[in-house]
Order: sequence, then C-alpha cells, then structure tokens
Amino acid sequence: MTAAVKSRAINSVAIGAQSISASLGNVEVLHGISLQLPLARWTSIVGPNGAGKSTLLKVLAGLLPHDGHVALLGQAMAGLPAKQRARQLSWLGQNEASADDLTAYDVAMLGRLPHQAWLAPPSSHDHAAVERALRATQAWDWRARALGQLSGGERQRVLLARALAVEAEVLLMDEPLANLDPPHQTDWLLMVRELVAAGKTVVSVLHEISFALQADELVVMAGGRVTHQGACRDAATHRALEQVFDHRIGVHDLAGQWVALPKI
Repeated sequence: MTAAVKSRAINSVAIGAQSISASLGNVEVLHGISLQLPLARWTSIVGPNGAGKSTLLKVLAGLLPHDGHVALLGQAMAGLPAKQRARQLSWLGQNEASADDLTAYDVAMLGRLPHQAWLAPPSSHDHAAVERALRATQAWDWRARALGQLSGGERQRVLLARALAVEAEVLLMDEPLANLDPPHQTDWLLMVRELVAAGKTVVSVLHEISFALQADELVVMAGGRVTHQGACRDAATHRALEQVFDHRIGVHDLAGQWVALPKI
C-alpha cells in the first residue's frame, strides 16, 4: 500500500457513504444507505433480485446521481477531478459495451487513458500494465483478436483486464463472474486475493453466494437498504444471509470454507 493511500485513508476506509438515496426513473431504489467499506479488503454485496445492489455500486463509482455523500480514500467524491477519480477507482459493470472491432489489447489499453496526457501515445509503463492485466486474466494469447470474435467468457476476461490495467487502488466489479466457466471463476477468486494482499480494495456484487462468502466482508441488502454488514466468517452474517433469502439457503462449513447450499 502506498504512503499516499495511507495518508488519504487514515481511518482505513476506502469508500464511505452517508445517507445515500437514489432513484431510477421516478422510483426510489436506495433508501438512506450509510456504510463504510474497509481499505485493502474484499467486500462482497449480496441480496435477492431487486435489492439495489448494482445501483448502490454505481453510486459508489460516481456513475449515478444521488442524494447523500460519498467519499473515496478520504476525499469527497463530488469534488474529485474526473481524471483523478478514474486513476483511483476502476469499474467493471454488467454487460459492458466496447467496440467489437477493437482488439483485445486495445480494449485493455483503454484502462490506461486516465494516466495519459491528451493525444499522447502509450508509454512503456502503459504497455507493461496492459500485458500484466491480460496475462492475469489469461487473455494474452488472443490480444490481437477483435473483441467481436471472442466468446462471452473471453470477452469478460478482456474487460476485466481493462479494469486491472488502470492499476487503481479501489476496484468495483458488478457481476464479474458472468459468462466465466468454473475454472476461470476460481482464477478470478485467486486474482482478487492477490490484489487485496497487494493492498488494493475490491468491492464486488455477486449472485454466486458461495464465492461471495470467500470475501473478507459481506454487505447484505434487501429492498434498497443494507440489512447487515459484517465479516464473512461471523455467525451473525450467516444468519442475515439466510434470512434475506427467506431461509431457502443454508450456510455451512465445507472443508474449511463457508458455502451456501439450497434447502430442498
């Protein structure tokens, strides 16, 4: 973790939110949410369909208008210059759009734009960051292929590489496991743990509850509100998780890992 990050987040909070409300159309989706997401940890946001998970993540990324206050690394997000915020916070959303005729390499290079001067060519550091990101997501071998020629899973790995290439301190990912097969879902899990070990902060929205339970902290949502936030290993978190899904799942210790199994 850099000294700059330590000085900006004295109280070890990567993202803080106070009294967040947001609407989609004329419908209020988030209702007065306050939470603090810890620095250099992995937090997963879970809940049933329509809970407001993706909307909350977009608000935390600065992508949706809202009432309330969001702070990134100790600074008010509303006052941050766009380029500074884009260097500090990386975003991977659901069904991300990108030009199908761009190569995988060029798509990943888009993640370096916040670090480049206007119309400046990529630097050697930019190229090195893109290569690291594509190798980390096992997308290096098709770096010269157009995005439109890739399968859904391959495309998702390239978009993940774009997010990694930013080299941001905070990464927000909405359904990052979409279209990934089980081995590459496991690779994603290992990659997140490496990022956190290196001092990065990861916040993910996941439908795969057993994967979400591998995080450090869990934020449980229902009806546009946070019903619980706590460590994934805590019994209170397990009870809150079972309750929000109407006790149709149970949390169990399986070979030293917490997993969620359906109750039949």
